[in-house]
Amino acid sequence: MSEDRLLMFTDAARDQILSFIREDPADGLAVRVSVQNRSPIAPEYEMALVEEHEREANDRTFEISGFDVVVDPASADLLAGTEIDWVESLQGSGFRFENPNVKPLGSEPLEGPLVERVQRVIEERVNPGVASHGGRVQLVDIRDNVAYVSMGGGCQGCGMASVTLTQGIKEMIKEAAPEIVDVQDVTDHSAGTNPYYR
Repeated sequence: MSEDRLLMFTDAARDQILSFIREDPADGLAVRVSVQNRSPIAPEYEMALVEEHEREANDRTFEISGFDVVVDPASADLLAGTEIDWVESLQGSGFRFENPNVKPLGSEPLEGPLVERVQRVIEERVNPGVASHGGRVQLVDIRDNVAYVSMGGGCQGCGMASVTLTQGIKEMIKEAAPEIVDVQDVTDHSAGTNPYYR
């Protein structure tokens, strides 16, 4: 991918960046774009104005629409093809990243022997245990040997959900599928309407 296609900026994003550069008294400013957290759930990006002495020898540097962009090698692959926009709303304003390399959890079919083993232990061991509390656990995705699960029914919003996950669900899944390195709960527990407490 050519350098000018690594990142794309909308007109609104470009205008905002140029405005920030004009307001800064330093010379030779560039925009550093990096990935701070590679979480498949919610990757975190960072943009900052950097001076010449803050650039690293192995950075990829290219000019886009009147300013230099600096990207570290570790971020370059994940950022390839990303469009950066500037958005303003009632909640505030900021840069928004549309990254084609980040696929939301559950966006692809769950299949394969590892998925089948994890789903089997959830159906045969985990769900019968949480059913007495009106709860249910579902496998959402497996990425890089991390299993992502959601909790519903009485487990959603329950103050004991994290204990159930770490002391029960995680142990059962890792016992049945030792290649699973972690199990993470992606439930929105704040939306639970009937949590089980006793």
